[in-house]
This record gives sequence, C-alpha cells and structure tokens, in this order.
Amino acid sequence: MLKFFKVVAILEGISYLALFSNMLFIKPNNFDLYKTLLYPIGMSHGVLFIGYVILATLLKKHQNWDFKTFAIIQLASLIPFGTFYVEKKYCGNV
Repeated sequence: MLKFFKVVAILEGISYLALFSNMLFIKPNNFDLYKTLLYPIGMSHGVLFIGYVILATLLKKHQNWDFKTFAIIQLASLIPFGTFYVEKKYCGNV
C-alpha cells in the first residue's frame, strides 16, 4: 500500500502543477484552451487529492506515524511540490 501511496503522491503533485500551469500560463494567452483543459485537469487533480488524503489516513496506523508526521503529510498536499517531499522523505525506497 505504501508503494501505491508513493505513486498517488507523485501523480497528485504533477496534477497540482498542471492545474497551476493551466491557470498561470495558458489562461492569459488562450482562454478557450484554458476552459477546455480546466475540467479534465481539475477533475483528475480532485480525485488524486482525495485519494492522497484517504491513503495517508489509512497508512497512518500501518506506518506508525505520529500526529506531527501525519499533519506534515496532510499539509504537504496543499503546497506545490509538497507531495514530492513526502514521497521522498516518508516513502523511502519502496
């Protein structure tokens, strides 16, 4: 399950950056393309975000994470590049 969490963390981070890129770089130049990409990118990010939070909650007991570690892992999902940090630090070489 930790390996699956690692994959979801990486994909969630990529989808978060794709959502920001769509908003910051595509929207000012091509609004029609922005609107076309917004739903699929946003939906995939939303599903991956929910999966990340649920998997982290399930892994809390399995990995014996204390509250501080669990809070860092959850807060990392709100910060760009945060899930990459979690994947590297807490998932190790799975």
